[in-house]
Amino acid sequence: MKKTIIAIASVVGLSISGAALAQDLDFATLDADASGGVSLTELQVAMPDITEEDFASYDTDASGELSEDELAAVAGADAGADSMSVEGEMDAEAPVVE
Repeated sequence: MKKTIIAIASVVGLSISGAALAQDLDFATLDADASGGVSLTELQVAMPDITEEDFASYDTDASGELSEDELAAVAGADAGADSMSVEGEMDAEAPVVE
């Protein structure tokens, strides 16, 4: 039981820190090459766990870079993921370890 609680606390902690990071995404800072868009590589500086699939789902115009509006959607999606309750996460995903 202790292992389950520790595992859940770790996952929740990582989710919260990722969401907090996403809420503070600054487009101009992330657009390191000043191309007018944020590439996957540039976004991974702030969000190292983002995958190519995640990035593609936010790149709604398939330009290969995120616009300011698309980046705002990333921040909104991560904030929404953070709003899940710990109790709901335990019921849906956490294995019981005895």
